[in-house]
Amino acid sequence: MDKLISRIEKIGYPVVAGLDPLLDYIPAHIKQPHFAALGNTLEAAAAAILDYNKALIDALADVVPAVKPQCAYYEQYGWQGVRTLAETIAYAQAKGLYVITDGKRNDIGSTMEAYAAAHLGTVDVNGAVHTPFGADALTVNGYLGSDGVRPALKTGKDIFVLCKTSNPSSGELQDQSLGDKPLYAALGDLCEQWGAGAVGDWGYSPVGAVVGATYPAQLRELRVRLPHTFFLVPGYGAQGGTAADIAGAFDQNGRGAIVNSSRAILTAWKKSDTPEDFAGAARAEALRMGKEIQLTMNNCTL
Repeated sequence: MDKLISRIEKIGYPVVAGLDPLLDYIPAHIKQPHFAALGNTLEAAAAAILDYNKALIDALADVVPAVKPQCAYYEQYGWQGVRTLAETIAYAQAKGLYVITDGKRNDIGSTMEAYAAAHLGTVDVNGAVHTPFGADALTVNGYLGSDGVRPALKTGKDIFVLCKTSNPSSGELQDQSLGDKPLYAALGDLCEQWGAGAVGDWGYSPVGAVVGATYPAQLRELRVRLPHTFFLVPGYGAQGGTAADIAGAFDQNGRGAIVNSSRAILTAWKKSDTPEDFAGAARAEALRMGKEIQLTMNNCTL
C-alpha cells in the first residue's frame, strides 16, 4: 500500500481509472480496422480493447496513480479477452501505474492459493517461475473468512476486501446485525486484524477495504473505525456518488482512500464531437475529477 500512497502523493489526485471497456465505449476508428481484418470475432474485439486501453493509459499515466481493470469485461471475450487483460496490466505497470485487478476472488484452501498465484503471485512450471498477471492488488470477497484471505496476503501484494459495496442491494446482507454491529463493520474489523503487524510507512496495512461512495454515512463511520485500512471507493460519478459523499473517506492528513471512476472517464469522448480525441477527453475528465476531490480533501483537513 505504500507504493500506492506514494504515487498518490506524487501525482496529487487520489483517482483510480476503472478500465471496464465495452465495445460501445470504443470509437469506431479504433474498432473498425480490427473488425475489417478479423471479422466480427472475439479476436477482433479483444484487439480493439487493447488498442483503446493503451491509448487511455498513455493519456492518464501522469494524472492518475492507478488503474483498475475489472476481470468480467475481459472474460466475456474468452481467452482472447483474458490475454488483453494480461497485456493491459503489463502495459500500465510499464508506464508506472499501480494496477488493481477487480476480480472479487474468494475460495478456501488451495483454490484461493491458486487465485492468489494467478493474479498477484507466481507459478512454477518445471522449475521455471512465471508471473501470470502480476497486478499490484486484487479485490477479494471476504465472506468465506480468513481461509479466503490469507493466501492472497502471502504473495506480499495488496488486497481490497469487499466491506460496504456501492450497489443498491448491498444492505440486504451487509447491513444485517452480527452481534452488536452490522456485518460490514465486522468485515472492516477483520481487515484491521488481517493487516495487523504489517502497517507501512504511511500508516496503512496491505489489507484495504472496498467502501462505496453511495453510502457516505457508513464511509465516515468506517474511516474512524478502521484507522489502518486503506479504502477503495467505487460508486463515484455514474453510480451517483459525489465529491461531498466521499469526503469522509479521508483521514486528517487527506489520505486513506482512492476513488474509482470508470464510465465517466471511459466515455467522456461521447460528450464531444471529436471521438478521435477520446484519450484526451478521458484525461480531461480524470483531471476534473481529481481537482474536485482534491478540493474536498483540502476542506476536510482545514
